[in-house]
Amino acid sequence: MNYRFQFGVVWDNLDELFAGALLTFQLGVFAFAGGALIGLVCASLKTYGPWPVRLLVNAYVVFITNTPALIQIYFLYFGLPEVGVRWSNEACLLIGLTLNAGAYLTLILRAGFLSVRVTEIEAGQTLGMSLVQQIRYIIVPHIAKSIYPALANFFIVVLVMGTSVGALIGVDELTGQAINLSSVNYRWLEYFTVVAGMYVVLTFIASIGLALLGRWAFRVKAKIF
Repeated sequence: MNYRFQFGVVWDNLDELFAGALLTFQLGVFAFAGGALIGLVCASLKTYGPWPVRLLVNAYVVFITNTPALIQIYFLYFGLPEVGVRWSNEACLLIGLTLNAGAYLTLILRAGFLSVRVTEIEAGQTLGMSLVQQIRYIIVPHIAKSIYPALANFFIVVLVMGTSVGALIGVDELTGQAINLSSVNYRWLEYFTVVAGMYVVLTFIASIGLALLGRWAFRVKAKIF
């Protein structure tokens, strides 16, 4: 094998790779935040809502969790223009990841809802709390502690690295930038070796941030790795 590594071409384009890494992290954060909001609402409705609403939530969760995220994003990017709806590639990726995250977080958060003791709910009802107040002051603090590790892992594994599917619709996140740059000089091995290392750094930063957030906000002793 006479292949000679030339990492110099990668160092010359580090600015573009860092820009892609920043976009990857931003997409992951926004998709997770939106998905968490959807998951919290849907988990509440799935647990306490009337049966027609529970049926709709179940249909959403079953459809999303049983189809690939790439197909969902392709539907937004290629399918919606056929009916006159056109969004940017970044918007399609973000909305697709948010809807996908919302379905999985519905299942994760519902497990947290079911872990709340009945006596705690009854105490809130005795104090005259509404359902919204019970969710805010009793259920959310409880499930934050019980399922925080699962939420943190979901953010890291599914969203930070899952954003790489955006490269297939022209989003210049980290993988997309690597594909664009390596297609110019064909130094694929060098670019993707560096990008793999950058993903490791991203997940390490996310792990530290989530562990510190968990310990500060929810008193959860989350492990970094």
